[in-house]
Amino acid sequence: MASKPSLQSRSQQAGSPLLALTQIAKAFDGVPALRQVSLSAEAGEIHGLVGHNGAGKSTLIKILGGLQLADEGEINLNGERVNISSPKVAQSLGIEIVHQERLLSPVLTVAEALLSGEEPVFRGVPLLNRRRMRRVAREAIEHYFGLRLDPDSLIADLSVAEQQVVQITRALRHSPRVLVFDEPTAALARHEVASLFSAIRTLRGQGLAIVYVSHYLDEITELCQRVTVLRDGASVATHLTSEMTSQQLIVEMLGDRQKSLVQRQPPKGEEVLLHVDNLTAAGRFSGIGFTAHRGEILGITGLLGSGGKALTRALFGLESGISGSITLAGRAVLPRSPRDAVKQGMAFVPEDRRTNGIAPELSVRENIALTSLKTLVKGGFIHRAGENQLVAGNIRYLGIRTPGAEAPLRFLSGGNQQKVVLAKWLNTAAEVYLLDEPTVGVDIGAKAEIYQALHQLVARGAVVIIFSTDLLELQSLCDRILVMARGRMVKTLQGRATDQHEILAWASGATSDNPLTATAGTSA
Repeated sequence: MASKPSLQSRSQQAGSPLLALTQIAKAFDGVPALRQVSLSAEAGEIHGLVGHNGAGKSTLIKILGGLQLADEGEINLNGERVNISSPKVAQSLGIEIVHQERLLSPVLTVAEALLSGEEPVFRGVPLLNRRRMRRVAREAIEHYFGLRLDPDSLIADLSVAEQQVVQITRALRHSPRVLVFDEPTAALARHEVASLFSAIRTLRGQGLAIVYVSHYLDEITELCQRVTVLRDGASVATHLTSEMTSQQLIVEMLGDRQKSLVQRQPPKGEEVLLHVDNLTAAGRFSGIGFTAHRGEILGITGLLGSGGKALTRALFGLESGISGSITLAGRAVLPRSPRDAVKQGMAFVPEDRRTNGIAPELSVRENIALTSLKTLVKGGFIHRAGENQLVAGNIRYLGIRTPGAEAPLRFLSGGNQQKVVLAKWLNTAAEVYLLDEPTVGVDIGAKAEIYQALHQLVARGAVVIIFSTDLLELQSLCDRILVMARGRMVKTLQGRATDQHEILAWASGATSDNPLTATAGTSA
């Protein structure tokens, strides 16, 4: 087993940080993702990296880990320039990334996952020495975390926190000089976070340079010595955390942004159409309760691990193990499947439209008419005139730009594909419309047209519920915003009376009265 890494004994050029990224730039199809980003980390430092969604954090981490190549800039380790051309090269240089996705196969044992690619064999015989594998795994986890895990346990049977321990231990066995944590607490309960922080502080004491990426600003101010803020692909500031507050970080993350894109109209009345009480999904969210009024646009938001996305999916019957109650127009409903939800008067527009929302090889006409086949079938045949009229009306109504109704959907832009997904559900005359990140990858013109369609839905008395991490979209579009953090609903904000800074403050735990304690492990 590798011994505990200690960098304090390593030679380091005077005045040089252990890790330095300088003027890193990266573009995808001509669109800049990083604009001359610079960041450094000293040996024995925990350096925070923050930024709102799309700021460039993930791209920067991928470049450091060898998953992507920078277009410009340089990376220095211990004062020497390095070329990180692959993950294998990054690892050989002493750089380990603990990704937010736990990259462990659920069918492996703890020992197999920990020693994957490094399995000991019997001398002279190409057979695995499983006894030694178990011993090495057991000792490594106990060495770094003081935790006893059965090396024969399946990864699938471990808690989220235990899986995280295995993943971090795997990285530490390579004696890294630089360790990057990417949203490590997103799926951890509060007591598990405390244990992780203790381990990270121990690693800092051993001389590692640690880069810590998190949406939760209270974690940054508690754990890190310095913090770099990314905004729109650029590093806009680096501060000592002892001299910064979470509110100041929020201001720098958001910048001086436009406060509203659309003019909202208040809901027409106070009739409660949807009532949710004590909705719970083990390990995802718990005790969720809210009402939605006829003619209202209700926003749900939260950072990675908040449970907001899972809540939206659960309302449409896409999550298992749900308890609690849902009442729609006075009827008790608790959808157990999407088919059940549709029967109950619900519609759902998913975030991943290419996988879950469209059939790209089918025509625009076929995609739009998909949810209306029952009403279009006459005498066992589709009534083509009625179908053509329906589809043409949807194309005009939503301003779908297409060569024609028979064009394969894959030929349309992302924004127009999203409008086709919306059109498909508009034809169902549902009472509740659930939208998961409805304008991701959509240009500003298509956004405005989608927003207009949503306003028309609520004008006819429907409820529109949007899960979004686009704070400007929420503040501009929604009548109320339900903010979630670590599986709990922590605040309800009025869309007309809030701003992006307040929304992010509640979602990130930056407010002093945010109830983020004693929560179950969650997933987005």
